[in-house]
Amino acid sequence: MPKEEVPLNRALRLINSGPVVLVTAAAKGRMTVMAAAWATPVSSAPPLVVVAIHPARFTHELIQKSGEFVLNIPHADLAKKVNYCGSVSGRDHDKFKEAGLTPVEAKKVGAPWIAECIGHLECGVVEAYVTGDHTLFVGQVLAVWVESGTFDRVWLVGKEEARLLHHLGGNFYCVSTERLEL
Repeated sequence: MPKEEVPLNRALRLINSGPVVLVTAAAKGRMTVMAAAWATPVSSAPPLVVVAIHPARFTHELIQKSGEFVLNIPHADLAKKVNYCGSVSGRDHDKFKEAGLTPVEAKKVGAPWIAECIGHLECGVVEAYVTGDHTLFVGQVLAVWVESGTFDRVWLVGKEEARLLHHLGGNFYCVSTERLEL
């Protein structure tokens, strides 16, 4: 089959197809939420995740001040709200209110959960690295919560309420609907 060249500014879209997360952060009485496709596990012992956030983002500022964040896992029905949270700045907008999302007090960190999401990883920052135009915040996972009936060692993506939303780039998303066991 013939191959075609892809522009370098689209290269990461080949390997980054989600799942998208909603990152929440809070500091000094302010909180925000942003959509992020660049989040990944990097260690299982201890459990560590990385989220890449541009320094101009309000979320970046709040994570730097607090040293904490939550990765909230949205289901596919939240697609429009997720896209909105990735389109405007929390510095200028109350994205929780405007997107119709409900902040809920987390168990171990000051950043809130999002009630409508099906999973939450509460994280404390252990390192931050500037790489190119983003900061990689390495977070140790301090607590993990999931909506009952959506997870059993892995996401039960065949269930309607556990369909994960994946970011393909720009305004394009897809949904996981089938789990394969090999």
